[in-house]
Amino acid sequence: MNAKTAATVSAHPYDAAALTQLGDRLLSLEKAQRMAQFFGLLADTNRLRIVSLLAERELCVGDIALALGMSESAVSHQLRILKTMRLVSFRRQGRHMFYQLLDQHIFALYQSVAEHLDEEDEP
Repeated sequence: MNAKTAATVSAHPYDAAALTQLGDRLLSLEKAQRMAQFFGLLADTNRLRIVSLLAERELCVGDIALALGMSESAVSHQLRILKTMRLVSFRRQGRHMFYQLLDQHIFALYQSVAEHLDEEDEP
């Protein structure tokens, strides 16, 4: 930082109380890293398409595979990742595993992003 920049920054008026309050609400580095990992996990087309199906209803691996045109093995792999990140839960019924979104938070997140993107398409 040169002397002119330093003078400009130090001359900038600020509200110490407001900055302290913001600092108290600032996302911790650890939580920011966990959130980045979470959103990075969703940065996969196939995982998002699986989430879109599960936002509609509980489905078994075979049905998801058919709907997406993927192998059951590939779908199972993606579901394992989603389960590890606590996005989906499952139940066993005989030889079939049925998956659903873990909770309302995941559904709300998916729905909010989908609605936001739909708004961008509107004139």
